[in-house]
Amino acid sequence: MIAPKNFLQASFHAGRNWLRPTRTTEEGAANLPPALVPIRSLGPAYRERIAAHLLSLEPEDRYLRFGYAAGDEQIRRYVDQLDFAKDEIFGIYNRRLELIAVAHLAFGDEAQPTRRAEFGVSVVRTARGRGYGARLFRRAVMHARNAGVAEIFIHALSENTAMLRIARKAGARVQRDGSESEAYLALPPADFDSRVAQVVEQHLAEVDYRLKVQAKQFWDVLGGVQEVRAGVRQGRFRSGQ
Repeated sequence: MIAPKNFLQASFHAGRNWLRPTRTTEEGAANLPPALVPIRSLGPAYRERIAAHLLSLEPEDRYLRFGYAAGDEQIRRYVDQLDFAKDEIFGIYNRRLELIAVAHLAFGDEAQPTRRAEFGVSVVRTARGRGYGARLFRRAVMHARNAGVAEIFIHALSENTAMLRIARKAGARVQRDGSESEAYLALPPADFDSRVAQVVEQHLAEVDYRLKVQAKQFWDVLGGVQEVRAGVRQGRFRSGQ
């Protein structure tokens, strides 16, 4: 049985990590203040939203994310092949419930002596410089540890300096081979803190999402009411002419 004291202490550390600012050297993003950044696990029902996010990426961002100039059909094929039962997909929403950042943690074969997982991430240009990529990477590391993964692997273009910087700051060893680079981060075994932190973050993300859904529904209804009122006023104005 888990002692209440230990559970509360682990929950406190999980919440503190959730609020921790991400310091980055990206342009215009130095010394960011603490901010709530709920990261939600995405299932098959969100396949179309994931596709919409990736299709909204600029050509240069698609190139950095996939390692080639991915067209719409190639992105659609990638999304259609996502294995939600095996892999883990994480997302960050804005207030309009649009996915502004998505991470894919692809798990290797469990039969391998050293289980590995590959990490990939994309962030829309308007949400750059807020440390979302680093936060998603930390979330993926936590999930991978708790899933028994011993190493996270990143394959990226050498010019993808933002991704490689995130890996280096996490302690990964980076190997460059011309235009491509590979990063390897060894993970410690899961412990009580990592498991509680994952439960707490998942719960907070679900609460945040539900609140955003309710807020969007409220503003949509209010917007509809305002449109009706505007139409009524316009009709009265015309009838009075």
